[in-house]
Amino acid sequence: MQMIEVLLYSSPMSVFINNDKIEPNTVVVVSLDGNLELGITKQPQKVNDNSIRADFIRIATTEDKKANCENCKYARTLLAEIKKDAQKLNLDMKVGNISTNLDRSKIIVNYTAEERVDFRDLLRVLNSKYKARIEMKQIGNRDETKMIGALGVCGRETCCKAFLSDFDKISVKMAKNQNISPNPTKINGMCGRLLCCLKYEDEYYAKMQERMPKINSMIKTPDGQGKVTSTDFLKETVTVSFEKDETTEIKIYTLEELKR
Repeated sequence: MQMIEVLLYSSPMSVFINNDKIEPNTVVVVSLDGNLELGITKQPQKVNDNSIRADFIRIATTEDKKANCENCKYARTLLAEIKKDAQKLNLDMKVGNISTNLDRSKIIVNYTAEERVDFRDLLRVLNSKYKARIEMKQIGNRDETKMIGALGVCGRETCCKAFLSDFDKISVKMAKNQNISPNPTKINGMCGRLLCCLKYEDEYYAKMQERMPKINSMIKTPDGQGKVTSTDFLKETVTVSFEKDETTEIKIYTLEELKR
């Protein structure tokens, strides 16, 4: 039986269920560690041994969807209250998102912090106020942006919120491969981390780095030897300057012309 991926509403976590009869974009109820969760199915990604499995319960009913809407309102109320409780205890943490499972038997407090936080006093306060299991979950800046959502530097919804289920490793080298200035304002996303989209075309740019001549290097062209002044990876062209009789002539060649 085919594994179907489900993105949970309560967190950015993806789980897999055994069901080959459910189409993508179907709202379903699953059981994860004995807790009922609401989620939406999507095109299955690669399933491995470390993938999280859940049990399929049912296709979500109107009541399930209504309960989820009520839970969202409830979570917003909790967020304001728990932020105040954390501030009263002078905890060096930022409460970024609150979520609950479908029947509100569990409350997940997602927070970011630079260092380890002793939240035992906060747990005692919350346990005395709410009749539910409280789960404190430290998340990274990327996870926070994925939960809350934001507009990226391109003007569109951030990729992590729109469709990314996992975060790939991003490095400054990817920006250098694409000749992008390593300026944080240009290569960092709303989360403060390197842009996820630097990964998308990195393979192409890495290959082009190997094919393209280096800037300021001397190369042979159909018109003689010249100096490389710039390259265009997308057009696959090389701009070359020639020094002749105290004048400089600029010509543009394609890689195919240079090979010939």
